[in-house]
Amino acid sequence: MQTRFSPEALEQPQIREADRILRSCVHCGFCNATCPTYQLLGDERDGPRGRIYLMKALLENPDTPDVATAETRLHLDRCLTCRNCETTCPSGVEYGKLLDIGRAEIEARVPRRLPERLFRRLLRRTMARPQIASVLFGLGRAVRPLMPGALREKIPARPPGPGARPDTGRHPRRMLMLEGCVQPGLSPNTNAAAARVLDRLGISLVPVPQAGCCGALDYHLNAQQDGLDRARANIDAWWPAIEAGAEAIVQTASGCGAFVKEYGHLLAGDPVYAERAAVVSRLARDLVEVLRDEPLEPLQVRGNRQLAFHSPCTLQHGQRLGGAVEAVLSRLDFRLTPVADGHLCCGSSGTYSITQPELSRRLRDQKLRALEAGGPEVIVTANIGCQTHLAGAGRTPVRHWIEIVDEAMAPATASSA
Repeated sequence: MQTRFSPEALEQPQIREADRILRSCVHCGFCNATCPTYQLLGDERDGPRGRIYLMKALLENPDTPDVATAETRLHLDRCLTCRNCETTCPSGVEYGKLLDIGRAEIEARVPRRLPERLFRRLLRRTMARPQIASVLFGLGRAVRPLMPGALREKIPARPPGPGARPDTGRHPRRMLMLEGCVQPGLSPNTNAAAARVLDRLGISLVPVPQAGCCGALDYHLNAQQDGLDRARANIDAWWPAIEAGAEAIVQTASGCGAFVKEYGHLLAGDPVYAERAAVVSRLARDLVEVLRDEPLEPLQVRGNRQLAFHSPCTLQHGQRLGGAVEAVLSRLDFRLTPVADGHLCCGSSGTYSITQPELSRRLRDQKLRALEAGGPEVIVTANIGCQTHLAGAGRTPVRHWIEIVDEAMAPATASSA
């Protein structure tokens, strides 16, 4: 694709990156075939190729008001950032990075109405803070029966308690864990289950309380500097443990993992944090990356349940770990049902289910039909957003896959306790 950026514009790092990405696109349209919003709406501007053209025009014409419109912003807002198009693209177009640049540009040139700005700020100020989020979810559960259906879906019924975590100092092998922001309130057992499973494998999973939200929520709601500040704060929180020999930084939510792995890219121009951000990105590992490299016999799992696995977009497209969880579950003798169109998004996508509820619900119902077709006992996934979104329909139970593994382990013997 040809571009028309001025020499002055190309002096800006974000424009140079956009120019590089745009030039790699051959506008073949293969991406539209796997784009969830294009499939639902059939509008070229709601597919990756159309959005690329919108962003190209927006970035090439910084002084043309007719290009920067609320309608353009709407089409960019409707993108799930699932990055399915990146997996499909034969030319390797880094669409997600271009979208971040385009969204920042449209946000600056087409300010939102005050109520929308306040609502998005409220989401960022509450959901990104674990203590506040947990209190709000607790209050929501108390009045859940009185809520309207659409809101009630966002507040799951009381989840299983976390149970005891192993002593974090009992093994020479130590990995850090990002606790997450909404997950402790929505599914407190997930991280505890991960700690118990890894403990059985001789790995201590160490939480770092000073580390907070990964920054993805802010960043993808176009508060990009706030998102980067959260990344810097996490790097500072983890760094002493990294210097002390921590083996990895484990994420149980694939959305967090995808973003932490981008720290090195996002902070590459920061003279203070660039080097440490690159180290953190290299150490970041989704939970499944740890388990797939370990001998699983010590777990003594009795995997006699029939499961359907929903692969989050952040796992299969963002981290390119499609099939990894299924392989681990199969090694543990769980029976996996087939899932048609497993590459398509469930419609959760961070806060998308809140900001684009109608599209999100249609995608969820479509995904549930595919997941339930094989008659699973439980649907398992690897991201808290997807888990809550799918469970909100009140149909087949939805859990994090590590909880199912934890429940299937034989009781610890004296030698493994």
